[in-house]
Amino acid sequence: MKFVDEATIRVEAGQGGHGCLSFRREKYVPRGGPDGGDGGNGGSICLVVDEGLNTLVDFRHARVFRAQNGQAGMGKDCYGKKGEDLYIRVPLGTLIFDDDTNELIGDLVHKDQHLVIARGGVRGLGNARFKSSTNRAPRKTTKGTPGESRNLRLELQVLADVGLLGLPNAGKSTFIRAVSAARPKVADYPFTTLYPNLGVVRIDEDHEFVVADIPGLITGAAQGAGLGVQFLRHLARTHLLLHLIDIGTDPRMDVIIENIHAIETELQAYAETLFRRERWFVLNKADLLDNAEVENRVQEIRQRLGGKRPIHVISAINGRGCRDLTYKIHHWLQGERREHGDGE
Repeated sequence: MKFVDEATIRVEAGQGGHGCLSFRREKYVPRGGPDGGDGGNGGSICLVVDEGLNTLVDFRHARVFRAQNGQAGMGKDCYGKKGEDLYIRVPLGTLIFDDDTNELIGDLVHKDQHLVIARGGVRGLGNARFKSSTNRAPRKTTKGTPGESRNLRLELQVLADVGLLGLPNAGKSTFIRAVSAARPKVADYPFTTLYPNLGVVRIDEDHEFVVADIPGLITGAAQGAGLGVQFLRHLARTHLLLHLIDIGTDPRMDVIIENIHAIETELQAYAETLFRRERWFVLNKADLLDNAEVENRVQEIRQRLGGKRPIHVISAINGRGCRDLTYKIHHWLQGERREHGDGE
C-alpha cells in the first residue's frame, strides 16, 4: 500500500430542513389552526481516529464528503428527520488545517478521539411555532440554515517516542529490525526506505516504546534533494533522536565527521526545534572493525564534536549493543515522562 501523509479534502455538512406551512384540514373541524412541523437539523461531519489506519491514502480519490440534509417539516405537526452525521476515519496523529486560512483546527493524538469539523445547519420552524393569542392563523415559517463547509488539509505525523536519523545505508532499517518486530526492507543500496516505518520496542511485559525510521537524508535535503526531508515532519512528536552513523564502511575519519555535520546542517535548516532536541550519536557497523579501532574512532569523534552528545556503539546486523541501547533509551524516556508529569 502506498504511503501518503498529506491530503486535501472538502467537507460539506447537511442543510437544515425547512419549516412547514400547513393548516389542519378535517371534516367537522373548522379553523383547525396551524399544524406545520419543524424541519430536521442537518448532519454534521466528524473526524474519528482509527488505529487500524497508518496512511491517508484513502483520500487520494475520495476528496469531497457531504453529510445528509435534514428533512423538511410536514403537516399534522410532524417534524422532519435529522440528517445523519458523517464520520470520517483518519489515522492516529493526524493534524487538521483549514486549507484556506492555514489555521490549525485540531490534532488527533488519542485513541478513539473525534473532532466535529463541520456542523450541520439548524432546522427551520413550522408555522405552528408562531401561533399566538393575537395570530391564530400564522403563515410564517423559517428556512433551515446551510451546513458549514470548508476545505481541509490533513497532515499525518506519526506518533513515536524515538526517531532515527542518518544518511542512506547508515543501518536505520537494520537497527529497527534488530530491536522490534518491524520488518522494513533492507538492502545494500541507498534509499531502500521509501516511507516511514514504525517499530514497537518491548522492554518487558509492561514497558515499551515506539521507534520511527524515515528515509535517509542527503546533502541539500532541506532544499528538496532526496526523500528524507519530506518525512522529517514525522519526527516532530518524538522525544529523542538517534543519529545513526556508519563507522565501518569508510576508513577516513574526515568523511565520517563530514557526514555527521551534513545531517546536522540539514536538520537545522529544516527546523531549529528538531535540531535542539535531545539527540544521541549511535555508531553502527562496529562489526567491520576490531575493538581497538572502534575505541579510537569513538574517542576521535568525541574530541572533534566536542563531546556534547552521548555516543553509543552498536552493530545492528548482529545485534551487538542494541539491547543495551534500548534499555538506556527506556530509562531516559521514563525520566522525561516523570519530569513532565505523565510518568507511570
